[in-house]
Amino acid sequence: MHLNLAYRWFCRLGLDGKVPDHSTFSKNRHGRFRESDILRQLFESIVERCMAEGLVSANGFAVDASLIAADANKQRSVPSSDWDPGEIKDDACRAAREYLATLDDAAFGAASPVTPKFIARSDPAAQWTGAHKGHAFFAYATNYLIDTDHGVIVDVEATRAVRQAEVGASRTMVERTEERFGLKPGYLVADTAYGSADNLAWLVKQKRITPYIPVFDKSTRTDGTFSRSDFTFDPEADCYICPAEKKLVQFRRAYATPRTGVGADGTRRYRASKKDCDVCELKARCCPNAVARKIPRDLEEDSRDVARALAGTPEFETACQRRKKVEMLFAHLKRILRLGRLRLRGPCGAKDEFLLAATAQNLRRLARLRPPEFEMAA
Repeated sequence: MHLNLAYRWFCRLGLDGKVPDHSTFSKNRHGRFRESDILRQLFESIVERCMAEGLVSANGFAVDASLIAADANKQRSVPSSDWDPGEIKDDACRAAREYLATLDDAAFGAASPVTPKFIARSDPAAQWTGAHKGHAFFAYATNYLIDTDHGVIVDVEATRAVRQAEVGASRTMVERTEERFGLKPGYLVADTAYGSADNLAWLVKQKRITPYIPVFDKSTRTDGTFSRSDFTFDPEADCYICPAEKKLVQFRRAYATPRTGVGADGTRRYRASKKDCDVCELKARCCPNAVARKIPRDLEEDSRDVARALAGTPEFETACQRRKKVEMLFAHLKRILRLGRLRLRGPCGAKDEFLLAATAQNLRRLARLRPPEFEMAA
């Protein structure tokens, strides 16, 4: 700032202008910035400017998450079995106090009941993850919701680096974008991680948003026997039809007290008749180790069927191509902006860095796509 004229011009400081102390921003960030949520307001003001310039539409949005390494050292971590949150005192570091404050937050402590293998004392909220299929590390996830027309980031959220938190963040961002800007996308495109039954049902039934999302499905078998996709569901008769044209139903007799048929895991189970399976020529390929075939069906399977019907359509392929814009933003974030590792600790530190980085990316997008003044005047 002292020597760079471009910086002085950008900050509206003359050659003799007094430059603020180097600690001004960090002091404000820990005080007034965090208390007033000013970084969120700054980000949203840039989004509104992009909307005013016609760079944001509600045709379709894309959502994805990327892992950013936390400022935590494996050598100074402890196994989760040796970790006791009660050891955090009032005079503990800010990141540790923020960890306690977010234990019930759906984006952090309450995102998953699974306890990570290691806990970093300097940043307990950071997630120990091996999602990159390489060396495990402590990380946070930055979640982007972007407009697929111009790649403008319409919302950003920081979460733990687990799938449940990322899916929950996508819902938060969609609802917040609708509330803040009045934008509701016609479709949402994402990868398989967002294709769970609950999430698809939320999009299809509650939000009325077309899901261009591959279904998260583990029913495909690899042992050569029939998978669930080889059976046809008849919604009118409420039964499955097997490859041998036999019916799989929930109940084969009437009960004095009607049963819902819903198990503790939230699924219905359809069973074939043992008599049909005993004489069936396809039994070796269907249920060789069981007396009869059973098929579970999720309560929200109809929403999954909607997503399956969309897969493979030209619109689905086009949306998947547009989803690459969010991956390009993550590549720009790490390779150009050099945000491969966080400098701040704790959930609030991650939120601050992710908001500032997304703001910078939107400013860059605005500068590149906004028509020059002389062209507008012409």
